[in-house]
Amino acid sequence: MAKLVDAPGLGPDARNGVGVRVPLLAPHLLHNYYLDIEMATAVETLEKLERRLTISVPLADVRAEVEKRLKVRARTVKAPGFRPGKVPMKMVEAQFGYQVENEVLNDQVGRAFNRAANENNLRIAGTPRIEPKTSEGVSEGYVAFDAVFEVFPEVVIKDLANAEVVQSKTTVNDDEIDKTIAIMRKQRAHFHPKGEHGDSASDVAQKDDRITIDFVGTIDGTEFQGGKANDFVFVLGEGRMLPEFESAVLDMKVGESAVFQLTFPADYHGKDVAGKTAEFTVKLTKVESVHLPEVDAEFAKIMGIENGDLAKMRADIRENLEREVATRVKSQTKSSVMDALLKISEFDVPKALVNREAEHMADQTRQNMAQRGMNVKDMPFPLEIFTEQAERRVRIGLILAELVRANDIKTTFEQVEAQVAEFAKSYEDPKQVMRHYFNNQDRLAEVEALVLEENVVNFVLEKAKVVDKVVSFDELMNAQN
Repeated sequence: MAKLVDAPGLGPDARNGVGVRVPLLAPHLLHNYYLDIEMATAVETLEKLERRLTISVPLADVRAEVEKRLKVRARTVKAPGFRPGKVPMKMVEAQFGYQVENEVLNDQVGRAFNRAANENNLRIAGTPRIEPKTSEGVSEGYVAFDAVFEVFPEVVIKDLANAEVVQSKTTVNDDEIDKTIAIMRKQRAHFHPKGEHGDSASDVAQKDDRITIDFVGTIDGTEFQGGKANDFVFVLGEGRMLPEFESAVLDMKVGESAVFQLTFPADYHGKDVAGKTAEFTVKLTKVESVHLPEVDAEFAKIMGIENGDLAKMRADIRENLEREVATRVKSQTKSSVMDALLKISEFDVPKALVNREAEHMADQTRQNMAQRGMNVKDMPFPLEIFTEQAERRVRIGLILAELVRANDIKTTFEQVEAQVAEFAKSYEDPKQVMRHYFNNQDRLAEVEALVLEENVVNFVLEKAKVVDKVVSFDELMNAQN
């Protein structure tokens, strides 16, 4: 079913159809380059994974191909005073010779390089850098270039039995369901004047009340930007305001004012006031109580249970929580597997692949920020920011590819189908989603790559030392995956 998939940001490691780009040469320079062999020298090791070989192309072949292409182009060339196809060849050469010669050189050097790479069993990583070779010490009749490139490393993975993997274990109990229902109630809460629903009519600000205030802040007697507002609304206890601010407002009555000092944290997001002490004058103008919906049949219907069955609602919540727990546990276990594989693997990483992955990550970051409405047109995205994570991704990709190759790990159609069905569960029309995946080869390939990665993880788990770790529900949900 499956073919070896590319690692994140990497090209296939078993294919040498590498595109090359020959530096532009003036036409007359073709007559000044010579080489004493026909195709390529022996491969020279420069540093770690960097290699160099010299490529030669017979001048006679270049000239013959240039002449052939110019004749083809001459059939349609137009020039003032000449009919199409009747433009003198010298004029055609003058107009297109430079361009055609470089096209021919690119094609022939590219073919020569790929042929040399295949004959030397080189697995090229990235795109070679092609540089003109000096004429010193070469023979007549050839144009020559040095190709500098990196090769894929030999990935050495030590005994998987020595790898230690942590596998999280988390259960969903009634407390988690109750907490989830409490969150759902809070999300559907509304605020009202105190006393409207039988609660206390007191106009004193308490925790969980929504309050409206006017305030002004000064530093050394001067108002600062962002330090003044009228009809400002927030909920006491949600942590939207600094603790000192909330403490000052707590227990105030409508119509009352208070003056207090507040020192902004040194790492406060407002750099102009960070670390400084301000004096605030606050007036409370309105207090509202929160009203949470009752957990009854009507609430269950709001949550999608048509008959209002509370037991069915709780069962659905449990199922959703268990699905989320399973996803997060799998993610944590996979991360532990990758960490373990990195520890027992040794090899150099091609810089070209790391740079390409860093560029890919920068592009993704730029697109994500633009989609959130941020102006990223002139925003710098230095690749150094992404290099460490990019190298980790490349290393993991090479390790996974080697495990797949060495152990003939594959996917089955049934596995891919099951994964697509799992994705489709959360949609209103799962069958339509499944048809979409199976009619889109790119989307299906993504699923296949995911399944293959999971098969590698399971392969490692069968051989590694697996340590079970009990993780609480809250710890699992708050973890950074």
